[in-house]
Amino acid sequence: MKNMKFNIIKVTIVFLFLSSCNDILDETPDNRTTINTPEKIAELLVAAYPEAGYVSFLEPMSDNAGDKGTSATTEFRLNEEMYFWRDFNETTRDSPSFYWNQAYEAISQANQALASIEELGGGKELDPLKGEALLCRAYGHFMLVSIFSKAYNPATADTDLGITYITEPETVLLGNYERGNIANVYNNIQKDIEEGLPLITDNYEVPTFHFNKKAANAFASRFYLTIGEWQKVINASNLALGVGNEVNVLRNMAVATTLTFQDQVALYTSSTFQPANLLLVSGNSIYNRIEGVARYQLSPSLSSQLFDGNITGKGWNYDIFSRGGSSNRLTPKYQEYFRFTNQAAGIGVPFVTFVLLSTDEALLNRAEAYAMLGQLDNAVNDINLSLSVKTSGYDQATDVLTVADITAFYDGQDPTLYTPFYTISNEAIPLVSAILDIKRSIFYNEGLRWFDIKRHNIAIEHLDFFGNSSLLPKDDNRRAVQIPESAQSFGVEQNPR
Repeated sequence: MKNMKFNIIKVTIVFLFLSSCNDILDETPDNRTTINTPEKIAELLVAAYPEAGYVSFLEPMSDNAGDKGTSATTEFRLNEEMYFWRDFNETTRDSPSFYWNQAYEAISQANQALASIEELGGGKELDPLKGEALLCRAYGHFMLVSIFSKAYNPATADTDLGITYITEPETVLLGNYERGNIANVYNNIQKDIEEGLPLITDNYEVPTFHFNKKAANAFASRFYLTIGEWQKVINASNLALGVGNEVNVLRNMAVATTLTFQDQVALYTSSTFQPANLLLVSGNSIYNRIEGVARYQLSPSLSSQLFDGNITGKGWNYDIFSRGGSSNRLTPKYQEYFRFTNQAAGIGVPFVTFVLLSTDEALLNRAEAYAMLGQLDNAVNDINLSLSVKTSGYDQATDVLTVADITAFYDGQDPTLYTPFYTISNEAIPLVSAILDIKRSIFYNEGLRWFDIKRHNIAIEHLDFFGNSSLLPKDDNRRAVQIPESAQSFGVEQNPR
């Protein structure tokens, strides 16, 4: 439970919680502290970001997971079920249901903030809070539709199942929640982004835990990439990066790998010393306990595939550590913070800091958009920029790639590997391949690979330790994570299987 600084009945959605329903109904909507000042609205918005992670269930679904064998830990059933793309219905931390609940709870906070702003009459003083609330509402819904619905495709968006887009505080328990379609969800997300963006400021004590200007534009960059609005991707990425000094705001792994494991983790998720981090969240999670020891994670062969070398011919500047055995490999990105609720009894809640948006992602979004617009030299410049701060022993004199270099590297690649809703030109395909491969490695264990897999409709094969194959073909319905049973029990339509 969140430790709110004022007493408020959270405006929840019926399918979020199965307990305490009668208690909620016993309270009137007005039996709560009035949110009647900018300060109270700002406090409300602290909780408008999903306090949960998605990497725990998205990473094993992707091609960034392998079977480490029977000697690995198998106690984390979530990890195994997601590796084989099975529906997982438990509501434990780090599960799809947990993320669903936390995302809708964050949306409810954003909606209450917007309602309170309207009740106060709005105005210039409240505009920054309104902008943050709109971006939070858009982000929560965007993540939900990205996970629990099919990939965006304008040809089928009017009929593909979306998720319920909530725009008002909930005041009744048994509301009518229809999923609607993907087109409607994306239209609402875009509307909230474009209304909220001009209102965003950087006036926060710790900007990286809020939608500051750069974070808001990084989110817009990701959104426009998903719907194929290439020039808008470039425009938003420019604002997220700050054109002209991009290399100074990227994650410099040459610096990081000189540090100890703990210091690398601290730097990776730092809100002050890591300029690449644009938006962070502290999520209720035990993922730090899972990531290295679970069976279906970074197997030795996959570790070599992802980190031994890149398109320059040199290795990645990422340290791979072992935990509890040589096959239990991990990258230094996560650590647990335990928040005690009862110090004497040793009771509390585990939290992990997750990087939600970064300059590294915005740069590669821009590179992909350049490639799609046929601006190949600009795309390669961004590829080189990313590689320059991620490649071991990178030399500007010898390691700068050209369009011809990348085209030759990917010569012979299966032309049906990527089949998004739009057409990729023959000239752009090698550059898009390079970008996706870079992202696969540098964002390993952050969940982002799954979104690229859905967006580009990439088929996946998972092998178990004995060589048996499991396939997730293109357009498979299992790419949309199943709607939680708690939502289904209240009439929310499940995803087809």
